[in-house]
Amino acid sequence: MSRIAMMVAAALMALSFPAMAETRIGVVDLRQALFSSNDAKSFSETLQKDFAGDEAKVREVQEEARQLKERLEKDGAMMNESERNKLAGEFQEKVKEFNFLKQRLDSTVAQRKQAFLEQARPEVDAAVEELLKENDLDLILPSEAVVYVKPEMNLTPQLLEKLNR
Repeated sequence: MSRIAMMVAAALMALSFPAMAETRIGVVDLRQALFSSNDAKSFSETLQKDFAGDEAKVREVQEEARQLKERLEKDGAMMNESERNKLAGEFQEKVKEFNFLKQRLDSTVAQRKQAFLEQARPEVDAAVEELLKENDLDLILPSEAVVYVKPEMNLTPQLLEKLNR
């Protein structure tokens, strides 16, 4: 009985290999294509302009905290305890302010980036669909899921070209 099952399994495997050999697969690096596109570059420039003031404020507060820390380390031994505690309190407040501003900036930037990705998704999907049809492929995989791909099956440059139209 087991010999028959093995023969059936071997026959099924033999029949499935030709079908697998005919499957055409392409690979794309979606992240690279999307973030190298003209739209992404424009978005990045806009983002930098929109948040330049916030970034400057974060750097300013960071520098103030650094200066307070340096002063505390350099002059702290010569200060009386109340002066040292006051300076340490100021330093802690600057660190809290820096952390708050930095977290708020990072969160806002992340939200804007997510909105850009959601807005770009239909265009990326349409471009991938075009690649699928133009190259007569059965499957397109993200490059993160692939260990190796022949250069001619890496369709990232073609995807970037389509996104830049």
